[in-house]
Amino acid sequence: KDATVEIARGRFGKQVKVRSKDEMGELAISFNQMSLDLERATQARRQMTADIAHDLRSPLSVLTGYAEALSDGKLAGTPEIYEILHQETNHLSRLVEDLRLLSLADAGELPLLLQSISPQALLERTIARHTVTAGQHGIKLRVVIEPGLPEVKVDVERILQVLDNLILNAFRYTPSSGEVTLAGSK
Repeated sequence: KDATVEIARGRFGKQVKVRSKDEMGELAISFNQMSLDLERATQARRQMTADIAHDLRSPLSVLTGYAEALSDGKLAGTPEIYEILHQETNHLSRLVEDLRLLSLADAGELPLLLQSISPQALLERTIARHTVTAGQHGIKLRVVIEPGLPEVKVDVERILQVLDNLILNAFRYTPSSGEVTLAGSK
């Protein structure tokens, strides 16, 4: 009873003693597994929240630094500076949107529109969305698809968001004149 009260209060991970191998013992085992799963999910959510908070600090610091320098006259506005401010604002907007989507998913309210699409079409669409940015960074993009892959049933817009995040991360860690490959195989 004490473990159930603790879980009801939001203190997950509590265990009960398994004293038999009958239905009550099976119930105790299931309870313990549920308690551990809740604890892991809670820890993952806390870590994700901490990661997002950390990720928000970076564009905010850049924006604040440039805004202060421009405001104090220590820095003259140039197209390059305005482009940096624009990029950081977009980065911040993406993070806030990620947080909103996480909140919807957590509440079980994230709508999914499942559609069939070929992996090749999905990856080529992703490449098309990032060709200009890749060119600006001197990065080559390419798609490598194993022939004969079946269509996948996904929420195209949501999976494109995932692929966008992967591409943007790849851009951060790929040197100029580097290459990013999106590949699909069985």
